[in-house]
Amino acid sequence: MNARRLYVAWLTLTRKEVLRVLRIWTQTLLPPAITMGIYFVVFGSFLGGQIRSVGNVPYIQFILPGLVMMTCITNSFSNVASSFFSAKFQRNIEELLVSPLPDWIIVSGYVAGGIVRGVLCGLIVAGVGLLFTHIPVFNPLLILFYLLSSASLFSLAGLLNALVARKFDDISIIPTFILTPLTYFAGVFYSITLLPPTWQKVSLANPIFYMVDGFRYGFLGVHDASLSVGLILLVLLNALFYVLCLQMVRRGVGLRS
Repeated sequence: MNARRLYVAWLTLTRKEVLRVLRIWTQTLLPPAITMGIYFVVFGSFLGGQIRSVGNVPYIQFILPGLVMMTCITNSFSNVASSFFSAKFQRNIEELLVSPLPDWIIVSGYVAGGIVRGVLCGLIVAGVGLLFTHIPVFNPLLILFYLLSSASLFSLAGLLNALVARKFDDISIIPTFILTPLTYFAGVFYSITLLPPTWQKVSLANPIFYMVDGFRYGFLGVHDASLSVGLILLVLLNALFYVLCLQMVRRGVGLRS
């Protein structure tokens, strides 16, 4: 296939995934707005009125970037995991496997759909947050990098989950028992400088913490950990997960009976 046909193939698969997100918007885009609106009311207005600030930053401003990142991560993951597994379950994934499409087009198309949903949900949550507070923008390039690279990473993670899953219940195990605890302990609602030294070290072992911390820095100009570590970690994890997804699709792991 020449470059033009490859582009058309990737665009078609990506468009299918994006249209799926928009078609069932009440399931994909509306829930994050409602859920995070509740978070802003409870944690931002009620609890934030008691805490008032973290450092020199109002508490509701402090948690807003974390909630946006948490929404982006969870929705990117769930979009690809559910979409790809549905294609496996309905056996229409076989149509892609027997087509002349390169494996990297299949992986990239599904990941692009996950990125779009993650970013859209993040923007919706940011819009809801602006109803409660204003937020400065310190470094827009870092904001864009962390948003896109985090969405990409967890879209790839969702694809890995869908590849190894054997039934629908399997695609909820990682979000429930791994992803949710990691996001809640990633400094979304607090600064790790408030934790005892031992728990600060534990937090530094959580990769999602670096995503939340770097994303928050892009808005507020404050951070709790090394930004360079976070940037390198995101690039390496994206590369690792992409290679894993590509090799698993190429070998037919979870795709061929």
